[in-house]
This record gives sequence, structure tokens and C-alpha cells, in this order.
Amino acid sequence: MNRTDRLYALVEELRAVAPRPRSARWLAARFEVSVRTVERDISALQQSGTPVYAEPGRTGGYCLDKQHTLPPVNFTPSEAVAMAVGLHGLAGSPFHGAAAAALRKLVAAMHADDVARARQIADRVRLVDGPVTAEMPRLVADALSVRRVLRIRYADKTGAGSVREIEPLAFVGMPTYWYLVAYCRLRRSMRVFRTDRITSVAVTAEVPPPRELRPGDLDVPGDKMSALSLV
Repeated sequence: MNRTDRLYALVEELRAVAPRPRSARWLAARFEVSVRTVERDISALQQSGTPVYAEPGRTGGYCLDKQHTLPPVNFTPSEAVAMAVGLHGLAGSPFHGAAAAALRKLVAAMHADDVARARQIADRVRLVDGPVTAEMPRLVADALSVRRVLRIRYADKTGAGSVREIEPLAFVGMPTYWYLVAYCRLRRSMRVFRTDRITSVAVTAEVPPPRELRPGDLDVPGDKMSALSLV
């Protein structure tokens, strides 16, 4: 069991018996680690804000305040990235620190494979000049997480429509619009699609080949863009 899974399991063990305590020795035997490792894990949970308390005495140990914890929730990689985008919009506000702490707890509770996937998606998101208020269709929003070729109907700035198969690679968010960067099979090159001009979306069964997004593929000065972080 890795440390992240053990921290989660410790909380669930203490939640199950709350308000009764579990001793460090009992927990060490339960998770097949040393007492010192349990003490370090408990300290890490306390520092992250988890309400775990030590009760002194012969029958004491560690206990969890059930009233101040939430039941376990499974977050998807896309949900974690969505929270990171929301956090970006709170920059400079009095709530940014608290939101960042909440995101750290969320990531710590996720499965390691989901965290890795969330970081892969986050690496494909760039934000330009502050928070983005525009919305986009759900199937477009899921373009990076589904990892499939999309068939879209797209209207250009003159209103002329076309049907294209695209391989989604990245999102760029600006204050008024979201853009989807993708390899367009119709044009046989990288293209940037304004998401509000995508009038229909169909997810195909085809998995696109690996493609690297180069800095020159985004026509935005590097100093104007912010990378998305899961903190």
C-alpha cells in the first residue's frame, strides 16, 4: 500500500470507529508499518486539516471528529482539472488560499493513476489574461479526457459550416472564449477551434495516434499564458 492510499485508509479506519480512539500500535499492526510511520502519517493528516486528535491515557489513541469530515468521494481526473480551472479564477481573492488547500486535499485522496491522468490533462490547458467566463458543450469539454477522435460541425467567422474529424490536443482559455487546439484531418494540420462555433459533436470509437503539441502551434505569446496547476 502506498502512502496516499494508507492516509486515506487511516481516515476511514478512524471514521468507522469514531468517536472511539485507535492506538498507534493497533494502527501500525493493522497497516503493517511501524508506530513511527503511523505517527508521521497522523501528523501529515493533521497538517492538511483533517480533524484527527490524540487522546492521552492507557486507553487513548487517535480519534476522528466525524462531524467535521465528509464521507469519501471519488473524483475523476476531469473533475480535478475543473476545480483547478476554478481556482485560477480566484487568484487575488481572499478565498484563493482556502480553495488551493481544498484542491490539495482532493488530489491527495485520489488514486495515483487518476492523479497522473489529471496532470496529463492539466498540462494541455493554458489560460490567457485572467479567468474565463465562457461555457462550452459538455462533449467538447470532455474532449481531452475521452481520448477519441471527434467529428464536429464547425462554423467559421463568416458563418460557413464544415464537417471535420479532429484529434483534440489542448484547451486555451481567454476571458471571453475557450479554444480547442486539435489536429484537423480535413486541413491536415493543427487548427484552433472557437468552442462556441462548434455546433455539433460526435465521439467516434477511434483512438487518435500520439501527437506532440509544439509551442509554435499556439499563436499566443508565452508570457501571456498561464499553465494550469493542480498545486
